[in-house]
Amino acid sequence: MVDPNILQPKAGPSRAQAACAVRKEAASPHQRPHRTAVITTTIGTERSTPATAMILRRLHLHARVSHRSLAPAAALCGTGPRAWPSAGLLRRLHDAAGGGASSEDGRKPAEGPLTLYRNLVSQGKLTHDSYQENVASELENLLRKLQQYEMEMEDYHEKLYLWENSREKERRRLLVEEAEDKQRDGVWIDEKRGFLDKLVARRRRASIEPGVGKWVSYLNREKKLDKLVGHRPIAPVAPKGLYLYGNVGSGKTMLMDMFYGATEGVIKHRRRFHFHEAMLEIHDHMHDVWKRRDDNKSVQSSAFSWISSLPFDSKIKEWLIGEEKYKQETQQKHILLAVADKFLVDRQENKTGASILCFDEIQTIDVFAVVALSGILSRLLSTGTVLVATSNKAPEDLNQDGMQRDIFLELLSKLDENCNKILVGTEKDYRRLIPTEGSTQVHYFWPVTSDTCRMYEAMWHDITNQIGGDIVSVTIPVMFGRSIEIPQSCNGVARFDFEYLCGRPVGAADYIAIARNYHTIFISEIPAMSMKIRDKARRFITLIDELYNHHCRLVCLAASSIDDLFQGTEEGPLFDLESFQFETESEGTKLRRDVLAEGSVGLRPSTSGLVAILSGQEEMFAFRRAISRLIEMQTPLYLERVPHAHPSFQLQSPAVAIAS
Repeated sequence: MVDPNILQPKAGPSRAQAACAVRKEAASPHQRPHRTAVITTTIGTERSTPATAMILRRLHLHARVSHRSLAPAAALCGTGPRAWPSAGLLRRLHDAAGGGASSEDGRKPAEGPLTLYRNLVSQGKLTHDSYQENVASELENLLRKLQQYEMEMEDYHEKLYLWENSREKERRRLLVEEAEDKQRDGVWIDEKRGFLDKLVARRRRASIEPGVGKWVSYLNREKKLDKLVGHRPIAPVAPKGLYLYGNVGSGKTMLMDMFYGATEGVIKHRRRFHFHEAMLEIHDHMHDVWKRRDDNKSVQSSAFSWISSLPFDSKIKEWLIGEEKYKQETQQKHILLAVADKFLVDRQENKTGASILCFDEIQTIDVFAVVALSGILSRLLSTGTVLVATSNKAPEDLNQDGMQRDIFLELLSKLDENCNKILVGTEKDYRRLIPTEGSTQVHYFWPVTSDTCRMYEAMWHDITNQIGGDIVSVTIPVMFGRSIEIPQSCNGVARFDFEYLCGRPVGAADYIAIARNYHTIFISEIPAMSMKIRDKARRFITLIDELYNHHCRLVCLAASSIDDLFQGTEEGPLFDLESFQFETESEGTKLRRDVLAEGSVGLRPSTSGLVAILSGQEEMFAFRRAISRLIEMQTPLYLERVPHAHPSFQLQSPAVAIAS
């Protein structure tokens, strides 16, 4: 007889066990200790029954315990801190009971996006716009819905954990029963058995069509599990997210960031990505998934460790391992689904609660972007993630090149089902209208003269002296095991010239690493862009995107004003459609036109001329966005937020105030 403990899936502490510990800690030392202990040891291993559901509901009533009691409760149950409800959930439960609106650490909750927007307008820091106020109002409404949705998802994930644990235990029990039958009936024929037994066994095996055996047994097992354990718990309906689109400088990113800041302490699993960062993270997760799949193919994999102690001969164990591998391969057939599951919620962390993704600048620049975004966003939306996205285009206009049209149409359907589309319809670039009164320093020096060079050097010395420390050359890690050297670095301040950052084969991963590690970036010798250095101009635009997204302070020494930076030179304009149409692979990477020419398209491949026009439109938008962001990065409103918004200040307070 197989020990039932062997069949118990190994997993981290359940949310139900954590809740039991909270209840036990809150109770008196003499208050039903034995009953509480029994619940703690059994609730995570048995199938969810009406009695279990009643216990869970009661446990929610006891979850309003103070934050101070969580550590001793963890010691009682042997659970780690990851199993506990979030501080935000405890605060909301406290608020619901009439305990006030302050969090347990005394901090005031973040203002909602509408309140914050109106405050900035009343202070004269923003110009009022009816489109922006409407978006802020919609985001405020979404925030209110998310507070309830978070608690609903906490409850759903507790039920899901119990269901998954029970289903896996029953699945292993069914597998072991099948293995016992095979060993007893002699599917693997012992030479000592009689002729008749051998003949029956051979006919039994021959009755299953070759290549279908594992698939049939897998489906039959799943049907039995549905009857034994029941179907998967139904997730609560997610509130509709928002898809914001409009012109450069219309306020899309600003409003999304206001909303994202307001979700802190409300939503447990929240991420904000810009397009470049998201694509790199997708690549990184894909690599990780492939590596884990290779590791799990080994017979010595921990995924098969429960089989080794079973009382079967080696051939039966090989069959069990084969069935386990087949289950893994079936469930992990599509790599993008596995990547999506890791995109917001780390599998090693507590999975309870809602999730929200804020995605800045959704775009489909190539086939990979279309396929990856379609697969991952569709998966996230299907599993209850709330999406707030920005783009310069309406969803239906994102893929005008027709790449992978069928896949893209599935994404459009998901976006339409799960997001409200809102046009931020102003024609103004509001970054140009942000007040600059009160700015005491210039951070963009032009043209390159002896005076501007002197002022640029003076600012470098002032800031590094204020920060303190030595100016040294360091190497920082980049994604995928790479690294980049920082020629001049001083406690969060770095200095480069344009050629070093944009004249070499570096890209978004390098710029993200720099932006994460340095709150202040000096860049000198920035030229006016032209067709001759168009590849450098593209890199410069990507660099500006990442410095802006990570809220870095940027100090520039440039040959021309911001407005004239992308206007071209006497060598020719930066954007020349005729030259662009016949451009070749001069940078060592395929243009979108060349990818399309290879046939990796959907139903409507575009001509090279049309693709050139569309690609040119994308680049012109990118130029305008870079100019708009460079202008905003010089304003007091942007600069005063650097110490509060840059990632390097999230773990510790800035040593000194950053002058604006």
